Amino acid sequence: MKIQVTRDVFQLAQVFTISRGSRTQAEVLTVTVSGDGAVGWGECVPYARYDETLDSVTEQISGFSGAWGDLQDALPAGAARNALDCAYWDHAAKQAGKRVWDLLGLPAPGPEITAYTLSLDTPEAMQVQAAKNALRPLLKIKLGTPDDMARLEAVRRGAPEARIIVDANEGWTADVYADLAPHLIRLGVQMVEQPLPAGEDEMLAEIARPLPVCADESCHDRTSLSALKGKYDMVNIKLDKTGGLTEARALKEQAIAEGYGVMVGCMVGSSLAMAPATILAQGVAFTDLDGPLLLAEDRDQPLIFDEQGVHPPAAALWG
Repeated sequence: MKIQVTRDVFQLAQVFTISRGSRTQAEVLTVTVSGDGAVGWGECVPYARYDETLDSVTEQISGFSGAWGDLQDALPAGAARNALDCAYWDHAAKQAGKRVWDLLGLPAPGPEITAYTLSLDTPEAMQVQAAKNALRPLLKIKLGTPDDMARLEAVRRGAPEARIIVDANEGWTADVYADLAPHLIRLGVQMVEQPLPAGEDEMLAEIARPLPVCADESCHDRTSLSALKGKYDMVNIKLDKTGGLTEARALKEQAIAEGYGVMVGCMVGSSLAMAPATILAQGVAFTDLDGPLLLAEDRDQPLIFDEQGVHPPAAALWG
């Protein structure tokens, strides 16, 4: 098999801000695996929060010389393994002349309602964003600052009927979360994602959790689950954290078996990065695969988003 990796940049439709900073473009790595008359491809988004850079992940990918069956042991969970694993799945599907879900023995996936993320901004700007997207059935609000109450109120005013979930991106303390929780419930928030920093989240086992708390930065792969007991009610599964579709499916199965709810999320990437996750998202509590909706440009044959949600990929895109 021949492995190639290239860098691609997709401009965002507008500045995207979370508690850790802002960006105007998505920088991704595209991997192709070719051989035996087929070419498969996958995408990953290196994430600085996990000590990944475009250079370091490129080096990991370029340094892999084994077969697909060696991948899980050769590389750790993370962006490099994700792009390779998804490219191998695409290659296998194309070589077999089947869809990936057929290879997995799964029924053909259908559309899933996806969250649409509102970037962190002033309350006034977030109310405008919310009003503009008020007809979307599920909004995700980026928070994680000392001034979040005004933002929550503003978004609810802008979108009075939408379901809302919030993501603090590790930006709160236990005291801040405890103060905010009653107001989250009052405003109809259905779930809060990663309120406290990973590794500093023990207080979640001590304080009341009146609405579901979802682990994001605290959950990467199956080895993460043992540390979540008593602290979290849900896990956010992202391919770039698990290191590909193979581990993501195993994590989903084990998490459900252990009683966790499941959310399937994404980094800010193109339709190629979201495509494998549409399989994973079937039947989960929350789907957050809105990366392409935040872009000003996308791949050829992009995913379809409509009133039914995000649809599975066409074969020309992936799988």
